[in-house]
Amino acid sequence: MTVAALILALLTPLQSGLLSMVSGIHHVTAVTRKVQANVDFYAGFLGMRLVKQTAGYEDATQLHLFYGDAAGTPGSLLTFLAWEDGAPGRAGYGQISEISLAIDPASIGYWLTRAMSFGLRSEGPAEEFGEPVLRMKDPDNIILKLAGAKNLASQAVWDGGSIPVEHAIQRIRGATMLTEKPAESRGFLETHFGYRFQANRGTIDRLVSQSGDIVDVRDARGFWSGAPGTGTIDHVAFRAADEETLLSVRKALETTEASPTNMHDRKYFRSLYAREPGGTLIELATDKPGMIVDEEQAALGKKLFAPPDAITDLHDLKVVLPQFSMPGQPRINYRELPFVHRFYTPPDPDGSVFVLLHGSGGNETTLMPLLNKVAPRATLLGVRGRATEEGFPRWYKRITPFSFDQNDIKTEAEAFAAFIEGAVKSYGLDPQKVVYVGYSNGANLLNSLLYLHPNLVHKAVLLRSMPVLSDYPHADLKGTDLLVISGKTDAYGKYASELEERLKSSGATVDSDVIPGGHDLGDADVPIIQKWLLQRMAADNPAPQQQAVTPKPEIFGQP
Repeated sequence: MTVAALILALLTPLQSGLLSMVSGIHHVTAVTRKVQANVDFYAGFLGMRLVKQTAGYEDATQLHLFYGDAAGTPGSLLTFLAWEDGAPGRAGYGQISEISLAIDPASIGYWLTRAMSFGLRSEGPAEEFGEPVLRMKDPDNIILKLAGAKNLASQAVWDGGSIPVEHAIQRIRGATMLTEKPAESRGFLETHFGYRFQANRGTIDRLVSQSGDIVDVRDARGFWSGAPGTGTIDHVAFRAADEETLLSVRKALETTEASPTNMHDRKYFRSLYAREPGGTLIELATDKPGMIVDEEQAALGKKLFAPPDAITDLHDLKVVLPQFSMPGQPRINYRELPFVHRFYTPPDPDGSVFVLLHGSGGNETTLMPLLNKVAPRATLLGVRGRATEEGFPRWYKRITPFSFDQNDIKTEAEAFAAFIEGAVKSYGLDPQKVVYVGYSNGANLLNSLLYLHPNLVHKAVLLRSMPVLSDYPHADLKGTDLLVISGKTDAYGKYASELEERLKSSGATVDSDVIPGGHDLGDADVPIIQKWLLQRMAADNPAPQQQAVTPKPEIFGQP
């Protein structure tokens, strides 16, 4: 017997014991660009239950939605990380390319008819490995298959949606893995995750688990590589009975080139990650404690939860994370407009609307927590600048820290004015009652807009602002109310007085204040803005609700 054969013989009993504790798919996680469309498709069209909504564990400002059966059973879970208006990815090798969901084989006709009634394009039914399969794409163009599987019934079928229980989604049927190393990828799943070869069809090897679900390992040599982003599947997670299994698999992976990460506590399961030889990200997740650890089964998916170590508190996360409505509930119909934007509607809106322009490196949500403290009942419209610098959003190009591309300022000011015109029509805003709030780079675009488009802005708060136009056209700013707040130690603060004098000479009413700090934003700005709003908006709107603020070193933007 060779040394290699002897080692394999010694390992076989250990692997057999390991495989008895690992069985099937726990969940599949993808990335969505539009939360509302995602909810409409998975909870609406497919009738799956939304069983959990959390802030992300890697990034608390990223919403994470879990769909599944009535109990959120491992093996039924599809999860989505929401990257609102994020860059699209590309499906290719080193990724999961398709997800299949199990239905009763007799339900194929029902789902074909339902897809047609929803105006969704579908392909099939076609036969795959002896099963009828209906193929379609979700709103992010992720390929989804409904597979007629005879022996994959859920023990907790969700009957609270619009789908008759006999036609309901049962659980995950499987996933398709694209790989340039089909033999190594297949061996990895067989060795560490309890899958065994079932059949081959051309370039696809079908592997089956003890739970009955499948992974199709597809030879993708000659195809292009995958790229992360919206509309792609981030990873597939397999099931571990308990933490002991997790540790055993981790120990086994350490002898390979899989490079597993450290173990993570995801509250609803413990997990570890590794990449299989073809590059696909694999997670191993424990069955327990499960989805009902912080919600009763009857109330699953109703509340937003934050990771215990989240830097941002839950209240601020509710403002920053994208909002959505469940099927049948009232909703805001968001529009596609030239600038990426985000609406936040409070539970009890008072009719006031703030349009927010971030500073360099921020985005459409950066100013939302601050303005929610200023006016908790205000609707917030955050907008993202279209220029970039080193990959971060800006409102116009910068030549040096104190000089700027004049043509770009004028071009982006014109585009923003057109965006506001579209937003006013699309969302039914009263332009006379809108208050604009800009910080740093965003405030500088606002003070330029006052001269380039003088009838656009009637009330504005300019935070850490400076003049950036080299030539100012004549503008009559009578009736324009402005608040300028500068920082005492801000390197840009010396330009604030020049800006204020120019605005006053053009007829604007300008109030100003200086905070002790520098360029960063913080709670010191809140009472100043609140006081100004009470003085300037009392005639048009109810006074904003006062909120006690304890100063703390929070930073809501970057210079």
